[in-house]
Amino acid sequence: MFQLGKTIVSDDLLEKQFICNLTACKGACCVAGEAGAPLEQKELDILDREYEKIKPYLRAEGIAAIESQGTWVEREDGALETPLVHGAECAYTTFKEDGTALCGIEAAYRDGATQFYKPISCHLYPVRIQEYTDFKAVNYHKWDICDAACSLGEELSVPVYKFLKEPLIRKFGLSWYEELEEIVQNDLR
Repeated sequence: MFQLGKTIVSDDLLEKQFICNLTACKGACCVAGEAGAPLEQKELDILDREYEKIKPYLRAEGIAAIESQGTWVEREDGALETPLVHGAECAYTTFKEDGTALCGIEAAYRDGATQFYKPISCHLYPVRIQEYTDFKAVNYHKWDICDAACSLGEELSVPVYKFLKEPLIRKFGLSWYEELEEIVQNDLR
């Protein structure tokens, strides 16, 4: 681990290889697990405000889940996340004919219906951010559903931080990312 501004960054971002392989995993991260996508406080208002623009891109089951639970939910432990459809997939998930899960929010964004790309936790995956009082921990999350992504990343020699350049800049800013690249180039860890 190394410090970069007010973040503590796991060496795994530099050492692990990763390229999302949607044809292999079929978007399992939108379906697997026991919770919705983690949300940041500022994303709650965005989801509330943008829901009507996103709604046409969602499945009936997702709309029903959102309209009964809300555009976001708070778990008993205080965690904020997207609602689920019958305790399974994220309510914002859509499916292609071959069963591949996609993000309805992202589809709305790509069509220009909303300026909200998707929750940052989804955009950053397999990186997870843990907020502390004085810093943010930036960690790589290993999940077996992403084994094909790890294999593809190794095959093409793409480290996690390079695969996630756009969302890391979205989250921490361009200067943070440039400093990360400088750390890598000069091996300043």
